Formats: sequence, C-alpha cells, structure tokens
Amino acid sequence: MLTAKAGRYGGTYAHKDIAFEFAMWISAEFKIYLIMEFQRLKNNEQKQLGWDIRRNPTRINYHIHTDAIKQNLIPDTLKKQQISYVYASEADILNMALFGKTASQWRAEYPDLTGNIRDFANVSQLVCLANMENLNAVFITEGMEQSERLTRLNKIAIQQMKILLDNRTIEMLDGE
Repeated sequence: MLTAKAGRYGGTYAHKDIAFEFAMWISAEFKIYLIMEFQRLKNNEQKQLGWDIRRNPTRINYHIHTDAIKQNLIPDTLKKQQISYVYASEADILNMALFGKTASQWRAEYPDLTGNIRDFANVSQLVCLANMENLNAVFITEGMEQSERLTRLNKIAIQQMKILLDNRTIEMLDGE
C-alpha cells in the first residue's frame, strides 16, 4: 500500500515491504546489507532450532524414564540425597550403554567443557538415547536387574548406532 499526503506534515508512506524494495533499488549497498543481515538471522534461527529439535526427544523421554524410576526403584524410606543417587545411577546406566562412560568420567576427561555428555552428543546418539530411555523404563517396570539392563541396553545401542550412522538423513540433520 502506498499513500501520499500533500502539504505540511505530508509525505509518502508505504508498506514496509514496498519501502524495502524501493530502498534496495536506490542503494545496492543497502540491498547487500539487508541480504547479509537476513542470512545472519536465519543462520542463528537454524542453529537454535536444530539444537532444540535434536534435544527435545530426549527431554520428553526423560520424564518417562524418571517416572519409571520413581514408581519402581525408589522406596518411601529413602532420603533426598539417596533418591538423587538412584536417578544419577540410572542416568549413568544409559551413559555407559551408549557412550561407554559415566557422566563423572566424561567431566574428568573434558574439564574445560561446560554442560554434560549429552550436550555434546550428535543426532544419532540423541535418537538412540531417546530410544534407550523408553526401553530402560520398560525394563525397570518389568523388574529387570540393573546389570542385565546395562548389558541389554549396550547391545541395543550398538545395533541402533550402526543403523543410524548409515542413515544419510540423520547426517543432514546433524549438519555433518
């Protein structure tokens, strides 16, 4: 939409899209600046979106996993610190099965990095982790012992990672 007013306080007013187009026609420098700024914003948006998309399945499944732990592995008599240890121990079962190390082993290996082992996982590892959270929740509910769960989850992680690493679509999601 374009509007022109004559007289005092008059002028030409245009919809922002028309104004951008006019400004780009008048100034090549402005056009290049606008294109570069748009690309910068889209790149930042993609980085943020990519991170969220990659991490969301594991965040969602985390609740399924912790609920199974709460309902099946935590007696009412435990104190807060003991309860925290049970959750950490179960998280480390998944870490051991997939990454081959506990969270504390990873932190000792990478003291300069902030975050946790899962923050540095690739898309294939995060997909596998989301699957393993569900499976471990089922195994816990079935009453399977922790050592047996670790063995089974490790075999499943190896099998799934072979499949996922051969999948080109996953590579594109990861930006590799």
